[in-house]
Amino acid sequence: MTLYSEVSAFTRTPGHGNRAGVVLDAAGLSEGEMQRLAAFLDAPETVFVTRMEGGLVRVRYFTPTQEVAFCGHATVALGLLLAQEGHWAGEALALETLMGRVPLRLISEAGVPRQVWMEQPRHETRPVPRELRAELAAALGLDARMVHRGLPLAAASTGLWSVFVPLLDSFLLDALEPDLEAIAQLSRQLGVGSVYAYAPLGVSRFAARDFAPVLGIPEDPVTGSAGGALLGLLAAQGRLPLRGGRACGVIYQGHALGTPGEVEVEVEMLGDQVVAVHVGGCAMVERQGTWPLR
Repeated sequence: MTLYSEVSAFTRTPGHGNRAGVVLDAAGLSEGEMQRLAAFLDAPETVFVTRMEGGLVRVRYFTPTQEVAFCGHATVALGLLLAQEGHWAGEALALETLMGRVPLRLISEAGVPRQVWMEQPRHETRPVPRELRAELAAALGLDARMVHRGLPLAAASTGLWSVFVPLLDSFLLDALEPDLEAIAQLSRQLGVGSVYAYAPLGVSRFAARDFAPVLGIPEDPVTGSAGGALLGLLAAQGRLPLRGGRACGVIYQGHALGTPGEVEVEVEMLGDQVVAVHVGGCAMVERQGTWPLR
């Protein structure tokens, strides 16, 4: 029997945020067993701990259909569960992922673990052909005139590539009627895992929706990795205010699915270069169970 937990990340409210499966002892599971358990839990991602040694935790991430190199919300969920189960008291800790090491930082209130911050893998960007602007808008159920011309439409990654499509306002975001087949086709064409639509709510606040059918996730409720990639992209293009070489922002996601959550982001800058992206959020354990090996 394998013990698993279901943890909601980027929220303190039951049933909100983004659900992740977490398996703290997966050393004896094969890759096929991990994939079957991830499909059974049917969370957007499940994280498996294959080894804990000192301040290093080796992990693998699976969607219900495939393995992925990194997942932000599952990382926050794992950090919170490690703290609650007594495996982490706030000392130096890093995850060993397929994208490299991801350092974690724990914030507690009155001795109770509340928030986990991660330094995400290296920030990267690449342009999107201008002629695809209309196709991306149509795949989201919009006219190209509804795409914001003052914010970047580009691909970016902090572990998992997404294409970021800016919209004029959050009302358009809420009313999206995505064509998931078209989004999957464009995702493959652009070599990304998702199409991430976003809209400004203020100087450093954004609403977002993330569609990842190519990964087996029609819509991801709240996405930590893409949130970090977006704020890094905006900071690199001078779209966020800088204070002491840092740009900060918050992304609100999940409202369209009835599971709102908040992703906090800090971007370290050196000139116009992104040095590091830090993403933080709360999490809470929803339930635990056992899964028989098959």
